[in-house]
Amino acid sequence: MRKVKVMSETKDYISYTDESGSVNISEDVLAVLAGGAAAETEGVYALYPSYGRDIGELLSKKALSRSVKTVIDGQSVALDIYIVAELGSALARVGEKVQKSVAEAVEAAIGVKPTAVNVHVCGVSLKKGK
Repeated sequence: MRKVKVMSETKDYISYTDESGSVNISEDVLAVLAGGAAAETEGVYALYPSYGRDIGELLSKKALSRSVKTVIDGQSVALDIYIVAELGSALARVGEKVQKSVAEAVEAAIGVKPTAVNVHVCGVSLKKGK
């Protein structure tokens, strides 16, 4: 049986421990998983970095982790995701799709369903390819 716990050093980790040993998953890994799922969601133009907001970073791979804030507390994980939506999209619907795809991706990867997936639409842009 797997036991989920949190290790604390400079970063938070989800840790799975069984008779074979342990697997420790960094909050940065969760941020990249969540960012990747959000970026692939219909209606999302790009992720919005929560810091370092120059245009180069907006479209870079660094945005995957800089656009997601993770909070690990005991056996729960909460996520805040910052996005730029495609112009003309129904923003509330895009947010719901992001919540669903991120929750499914995180649960599939670590076996823990996020307690919250908060989506922040920080801007809109012309659709990809236009």
